[in-house]
Amino acid sequence: MAKILPIILAGGTGSRLWPLSRELYPKQLLRLTNHTSLLQTTLVRVAGLPGVLPPLVVVGEVHRFITLTQLEELGSFSDSTILLEPMGRNTAPAICAAAEFSRNLGEDIILLVLPADHVVLQPEKFGEAVRQAAVLAEAGAVVTFGIEPTGPETGYGYIEQGEGTRITSFKEKPDKTVAGQYVAAGNYLWNSGMFAFSIRTFLREMEEFAPEILACMQEAVRKGVADGRFFRLDAEAMAACPSDSIDYVLMEKTTNGAVVAADLGWSDIGSWKALWDVLAKDENGNVTQGDVLLEDTRNCLVKSENILVAAVGMEDTLIVETADAILVAPLSRSQDVKKVVARLKASARKEFSMHTTVYRPWGSYTVLEELPRFQIKRITVNPRAKLSLQMHHHRHEHWVIVAGTARVTNGDEEILLYENQSTYIPAGTRHRLENPGVIPLELIEVQIGSYLGEDDIVRFEDVYGRQDDSV
Repeated sequence: MAKILPIILAGGTGSRLWPLSRELYPKQLLRLTNHTSLLQTTLVRVAGLPGVLPPLVVVGEVHRFITLTQLEELGSFSDSTILLEPMGRNTAPAICAAAEFSRNLGEDIILLVLPADHVVLQPEKFGEAVRQAAVLAEAGAVVTFGIEPTGPETGYGYIEQGEGTRITSFKEKPDKTVAGQYVAAGNYLWNSGMFAFSIRTFLREMEEFAPEILACMQEAVRKGVADGRFFRLDAEAMAACPSDSIDYVLMEKTTNGAVVAADLGWSDIGSWKALWDVLAKDENGNVTQGDVLLEDTRNCLVKSENILVAAVGMEDTLIVETADAILVAPLSRSQDVKKVVARLKASARKEFSMHTTVYRPWGSYTVLEELPRFQIKRITVNPRAKLSLQMHHHRHEHWVIVAGTARVTNGDEEILLYENQSTYIPAGTRHRLENPGVIPLELIEVQIGSYLGEDDIVRFEDVYGRQDDSV
């Protein structure tokens, strides 16, 4: 059998899992079901398949460093490449880029396309479904995975299955009545968004049904640039590419489509209700995470990130607390969280895009307090990591070391600072912070000035190749 190359699609923001999922820290990076993130869980799942090649991860440029960090945490994916999209263009362009990038491995290679943010509770059945799909794909089919429905779910599209593996039609997300009719009919499957096909078959089909997308993404790969573990697609070529889903441009049109029906314990975790469905519950049907106290409460999902959350007399309710936002809603309306996110985005509120803790390639910072003309942050610098050599026009910075050792460049001076020592960086001074030690460096930074935005950074040197502090 041909080798299998997993293509892990790790874009998207998972807006219906706000306030935990944010634009800069989306669903696939969250640890929702266990101690690993959904992305890490997906990588481990495919690593257990026989005859599998190192996965190719497709991710947005803005998430590149945290994605790399999560791969490195697993310790066994050093041969995996991260394909960087300069902008989102939906699944068809992303898969095209992955296929074209991998073409040199051989056009008989089977691409196993998987979203990074799905849960599969029965990995053995997943492996068997992949084996069936690979056989069909090797014979020239364009294969999708259909999930046997457990109820009339309105959050998924449906696949109408014909005789054997034949696909009769695809259906958009239905209302409750139509979903019930599909389930009662017995030959409808949930559309999982997972696919398998050979590189040769996929490129031939795209040439027939979506030649403009294929041409744009071939150019994006041809003009792309390798950068260590990353491969950066050409931004100009990708900007010219139409944005469309693989379902619309290919699966609904091909005559070579096939579906593998499977019962995998699958969920796309598309809402808080979907998460409640797959997590273990107490004797009253509650899912709790963090510091939570419940009294006379049933069938709820209550999650605390920072403080005690107490609930009394609640039923079928969702409560999620983070450092800067609290969400309360009926579990049955968890799909409507996306409406709140849309309003946050339209208002340009920072709660749409980031948490109070922001991750950087060198570590992270947490905003502890923010008022006009001053801001207090807790900064963590990973062992052997360092920030860029930089300067600010509008703010002065005071650093107090809490733990670890700091090597500080302050103008023409370079000094070592230890616990309970401090330094002052005047505005306009070139400076750099580095952790030369083997334990994390922790410090408190007090910023004072007329403007404290993250875009007040002039970089002179950066080991991560950044031009600004947006990522």
